[in-house]
Amino acid sequence: MSTLRLRSRAGVVLAGVIGLLANGPAHAGWGALNMPEGVTPISSEVFDLHMLILWICVIIGIVVFGIMIYSIVQFRKSKGASASHFHESTAVEITWTIIPFLILVGMAIPSTATLITMEDTSDPDLTVKITGYQWKWHYDYMDQEIDFYSNLATPTEEINGRAQKDPNYLRQVDNRLVVPTNRKIRFLLTSEDVIHAWWVPDLGMKKDAIPGFVNEMWAEIEEPGVYRGQCAELCGRGHAYMPVVVEAKPPREYQQWLESRQAARSEGDPQMAKKD
Repeated sequence: MSTLRLRSRAGVVLAGVIGLLANGPAHAGWGALNMPEGVTPISSEVFDLHMLILWICVIIGIVVFGIMIYSIVQFRKSKGASASHFHESTAVEITWTIIPFLILVGMAIPSTATLITMEDTSDPDLTVKITGYQWKWHYDYMDQEIDFYSNLATPTEEINGRAQKDPNYLRQVDNRLVVPTNRKIRFLLTSEDVIHAWWVPDLGMKKDAIPGFVNEMWAEIEEPGVYRGQCAELCGRGHAYMPVVVEAKPPREYQQWLESRQAARSEGDPQMAKKD
């Protein structure tokens, strides 16, 4: 088990290094191996932290393995080198204690600031309650009198292999979560049955939806577009069939969508949907 974990971690580091090198047009495809930068301030901060820690690890690796390789080559027995004998060196003890301490503090300061920002859900412009079900999502726009279910919309023919699969296979829904751009949106997450997890990678955050408990997270999407995710907690046999699709609209377009949904609800059609 430990060997598998080491290989997995090595693979993550290698993917990150490849992503760092993927700056030129000829290497554009390799950029997908790195962590996505996302479209929210939080996701940008997380990406910057990821790159900072990665560079620190790369530098530490170069220094440590460089010294090891140099020592092995320069002071090998075939050249007549003999090992030095020393014990309880105060200078060495202090050095290898202080340096890692300073490195950890240097990583902890920006990380703590980002974690504090992640938890600050105060003063939102919009609050959406998200409830997980087996296997769909329910979105309730608090104070807007709008709520609807979001179900998988991938055709059965694709699932059963009788039709060519769409590029967004198992990531289509009948009702997208529509939100405005450049507005702070607070999400309240809970569940009606088992533990689910609401996750959209481009938003940079993931939270569990737990029965009888309310989790909070927030996002401020800077770019209009459609962002896809899924339940990230194994929640039963239909786990693969509850995707998340968020559509961010400019405030004016969002207001038009909101008014159309409110009008449809007042006319007795609360499930009017914008199809994928």
